[in-house]
Amino acid sequence: MKTLSFTLAVLLLTVCCCNAMPQALYYSTAPANCCYGFSTKSLLPRRVSKITKSHSSCVNPAFIVKTIKGRQICYAQTFQWALDVYKQQHTAVQQ
Repeated sequence: MKTLSFTLAVLLLTVCCCNAMPQALYYSTAPANCCYGFSTKSLLPRRVSKITKSHSSCVNPAFIVKTIKGRQICYAQTFQWALDVYKQQHTAVQQ
């Protein structure tokens, strides 16, 4: 009788955990935009519509450039062209 009760309790617990698992997948805490490869070709500044830094929890710190055509390109934060464009866009916004 004890074995049957224990087995049913484990089965019930397993069903509850399996039911909760798909809901947990909807609430990911991982950052959405991380870069794993970087471009080394600079663009004309007029082709850049937006430039942002990658999330602070990303492994590789980067700039994410969105072009006027909607493409997203990653640049290392040490790439001078990306640094210049980022500073240019963000100082223009503050003024």
